[in-house]
Amino acid sequence: MKLRKQVTVCGGAIFCVAVFSLYLMLDRVQHDPARRQSGGNFPRSQISVLQNRIEQLEQLLEENHQIISHIKDSVMELTDTGAVSPSGHLPFRSANGSWVLPFDGRPTFLAVKPQDCQFAVGNRDQPDVQMLDVYSLLKFDNPDGGVWKQGFDITYEPNEWDNEPLQVFVVPHSHNDPGWVKTFDKYFTDQTQHILNNMVVKLAEDPRRKFIWSEISFFSKWWETADVHKQEAMRKLILGGQLEIVTGGWVMTDEANAHYFAMIDQLIEGHQWLESNLGITPRSGWAVDPFGHSATMPYLLKRANLTSMLIQRIHYSIKKHFASTRNLEFMWRQAWDMGSNTDMFCHMMPFYSYDVPHTCGPDPKICCQFDFKRLPGGRINCPWKVPPKTIVEANVAERAQLLLDQYRKKSKLYRSKVLLVPLGDDFRYDKALEWDQQYINYQKLFDYMNSHPEMHVQAQFGTLTDYFNAVYKTNGVAQGSRPAGYPVLSGDFFAYADREDHYWTGYFTSRPFYKSMDRIIESHLRGAEILYSLAVANARHAGMEGRYPVSDYSLLVDARRSVGLFQHHDAITGTAKENVVIDYGTKTKVLSASSCIFHPAPPPPLSPTPTPTPTPSCAHNCFFFFFLFFFLPIRYLVMFNPVERERLCAVTVLVNTVRVRVLTEDGQTLPVQLSAQWSSASQMSAEVEALISSLIVFFLLLLALRFHLQSIKRKDDPQEVKVQMQFMVYGTRPSKDKSGAYLFLPDGKAKPYHQKEPPVVRVVEGPLFSEVVAHYQHFQQTIRIYNVPGVDGLSIDITTMVDIRDQTNKELAIRLVTDIQSGEVFYTDLNGFQMQPRRHYLKLPLQANFYPMPSQAYIQDGNYRLTLHTAQALGVSSLESGQLEVIMDRRLMQDDNRGLGQGLKDNKKTANRFRLLLERRSASNKMTDSATTSFPSVLSHMTNAMLNHEVLALPVLPKRRGIPPLQTFAPLKSILPCDLHLVNLRSIQSQQDPQSPSPYTALILHRLALDCGFEAQNLGFNCTTTQGQLSVSALFKNLDLQLLQPMSLTLMHSGTPLANNTTITLDPMEISAFKLKLR
Repeated sequence: MKLRKQVTVCGGAIFCVAVFSLYLMLDRVQHDPARRQSGGNFPRSQISVLQNRIEQLEQLLEENHQIISHIKDSVMELTDTGAVSPSGHLPFRSANGSWVLPFDGRPTFLAVKPQDCQFAVGNRDQPDVQMLDVYSLLKFDNPDGGVWKQGFDITYEPNEWDNEPLQVFVVPHSHNDPGWVKTFDKYFTDQTQHILNNMVVKLAEDPRRKFIWSEISFFSKWWETADVHKQEAMRKLILGGQLEIVTGGWVMTDEANAHYFAMIDQLIEGHQWLESNLGITPRSGWAVDPFGHSATMPYLLKRANLTSMLIQRIHYSIKKHFASTRNLEFMWRQAWDMGSNTDMFCHMMPFYSYDVPHTCGPDPKICCQFDFKRLPGGRINCPWKVPPKTIVEANVAERAQLLLDQYRKKSKLYRSKVLLVPLGDDFRYDKALEWDQQYINYQKLFDYMNSHPEMHVQAQFGTLTDYFNAVYKTNGVAQGSRPAGYPVLSGDFFAYADREDHYWTGYFTSRPFYKSMDRIIESHLRGAEILYSLAVANARHAGMEGRYPVSDYSLLVDARRSVGLFQHHDAITGTAKENVVIDYGTKTKVLSASSCIFHPAPPPPLSPTPTPTPTPSCAHNCFFFFFLFFFLPIRYLVMFNPVERERLCAVTVLVNTVRVRVLTEDGQTLPVQLSAQWSSASQMSAEVEALISSLIVFFLLLLALRFHLQSIKRKDDPQEVKVQMQFMVYGTRPSKDKSGAYLFLPDGKAKPYHQKEPPVVRVVEGPLFSEVVAHYQHFQQTIRIYNVPGVDGLSIDITTMVDIRDQTNKELAIRLVTDIQSGEVFYTDLNGFQMQPRRHYLKLPLQANFYPMPSQAYIQDGNYRLTLHTAQALGVSSLESGQLEVIMDRRLMQDDNRGLGQGLKDNKKTANRFRLLLERRSASNKMTDSATTSFPSVLSHMTNAMLNHEVLALPVLPKRRGIPPLQTFAPLKSILPCDLHLVNLRSIQSQQDPQSPSPYTALILHRLALDCGFEAQNLGFNCTTTQGQLSVSALFKNLDLQLLQPMSLTLMHSGTPLANNTTITLDPMEISAFKLKLR
């Protein structure tokens, strides 16, 4: 150490002497008076002397250059043996030109138990119906089926019901969209409040009348405005079984773009409201309008203790196939389930729509005659030109027989002699007249049918659960159990087509700005939930319960409901009118309330940017406190890590000076890299982007050339994998039917994106990251590689800023072309919860091969897997082997005739953020995936978590003097096993005051399933697994666990409390909830 200091000091002294000598020599040359007086008349002898002096200077400069090089080499040699940089700070360059960082070589280990790898490769029983096989089997042709255009002719024998009469349950309903063509509030004012007001009166008029309701967002708003008498009347109807709340979520959630965190959260919000205000628990799920159905939904409903569910929007060819095989009712099982624990009884509606013409039977012309709102003189009529007739004694026999024929034909598609007949449509029953028209006329028909034994039918109004209970009873099984002979199904129901080649795959991408905003807000809400729960618990532990501002809880409730509202199947989907979209955006401003949980004051001029970006390792769920020295004044930052494990990552803040130094609260200097902010492709702005580093060095190169990613080579792998990135453009077909908010109807294969001028390309290289930025006319692409150990340094960060506001009927796509031999198979996630294998089918049109990608998609072969992680839901496909293609934005000038009445013309400049991860399979494991299941690696799980839950940089408002009284807050005693994900830590509302927290907290955990067949990487933290075991009492620092109680997913059903020191166990893929009391 002494020698190192001597060499450094001597070298520095020699350097200073040399520079000073140069300075004196130049000074003499410039200021000698004798030379000045001679002016320009130099004798030849003096010119010769001057040349000699110049040569001496050149020689001296060369000697100094050698001295400096010698000093640099000495320092580099010392560095290679563990020395520090000349300035004493990191990072700095080593002899080979690479950057040396303070966290290089951090000791970490990966200890995944072999038992935790078995789930991915275990054997599973084959279901009776596997949706991938159904897709392979079907021709997807569309022959004319007669009166049932998309089906077939249904026949029956008149005596089939002689021994067992047909039971018919007519279920009145009204589908209320919390925003679509009108805003949520406008719908409530114009229609929904009248539906519910009339319900209270009209159902009470006859106890035989029934109704179902789904959306709690509307119901709760009505409840708040209703007087006590209306509330009591409504409660009586529900408890008496005349009104059933089905599903009970805050909304009828979209199932393609929504993340499972938000799906669970809106379901909890609805169920908690029902429990608090009505004391009821939903039993059956009802989803008639989401545009395709995900396998995640039955799992979540099953975990919430629902027993049955109904779905509607399924591809017409699949409906026809299921109808012909009488498989429209089935046990929906998760593809990864080793047994039958996830089975959920599911009813699929067989016909085109959930409106009255398509629900009583196969012939819409006849069924429309039994929609009594369409009686002559009303505002709507039957398109088939045969109007309904009021039921009177003279026609009741003929009308009843006509309707019964439809009932019988529909019942032939199912396995039991129990029939469900929905009776409703969008925003129906808003007028008292319709209640009378429907209920009085149908009751006359029922009375006639039931009083004529020769008709062998028992018809009545019913609720959804009335129907399911009758099915179970007829089959002699308990609620939710599998009736004998009913099939087991695995898979999902994307993509949806309602007719011809009209595939609803456009909405997977429509309005990507709001899809991106949704994911960011969800992460902020989750962080606020966790911090709030921990803050309240720590306040109780410290005896400061009365001093903590529990009034903040109402802000959390508002934020939950705003996030929940946006999961509606016309919100996150991007399929609402422009003014409604603006209204959703305005409502999400309430989510700034969640920032009050983070920091109670507005930030100073220093402000965080939404760009992803390294700091020190921050422990699980912690606040980290930093000082930013702008060489006066000092600024203070609090960093919050919302992930439940350590991370070494980049954090970006904007500063207004290049003179920045960052210190931790204990005085350690952090590495910082400064990067210019750009107002245009070649113009810098006044702000500077600071990535937390200490050496203020960056290299900048502006080029004008064409730039594309060409290949990826991992440091530890001699093999280079071709990965070309191409930009493609789809148009829309020239015929009458064109792409719109819902539909993707391209005019053929995509064409390469072209622009006349070459893009401006900017290259930045520095110690913490290097990036290439290419500016095109309609997008700006940034490809960034982080020079940090751990998860962030193992994938490529890609941000594409898209702006197609000047385009007409164009859709911009990014295509990855690789030499991975993936064939026709690719994989997309369902709701960020599970992976679903897909196949590209040439027999289907191009648009039918696109699927939702809420969080990731990948292709693979026996050697490599390439995963594209995404921070926003988008549409994805693999149209050829080795390819992944993502639609990034769509601008469409016309409506696609699905009721919206508008195109997509309100595009915004949108940042699409991705992580590209290349993994190599280990030599002993070339391919483990079955045809029906696939799982991410632990690195892939972590990459997705880091992308979707960024470290939050929270500026602290400086006080007049002194350091803010803040310090690091690390609430967990140890990191969770790396296959356990903390979905949420949610404060449960008080039963006495729903705007205040109770002493209880909901802990929601998800055990991730792992594919262990990839070469291990340095994750930057210690990763261990425990076969799903966790000691909750040992989880939280400085808190006592006073209650540990298993709960259903939405906290409505309680298990037996466990001993506080109990070790809980989760199976792979399991999501479980527990009620905790922390103090």
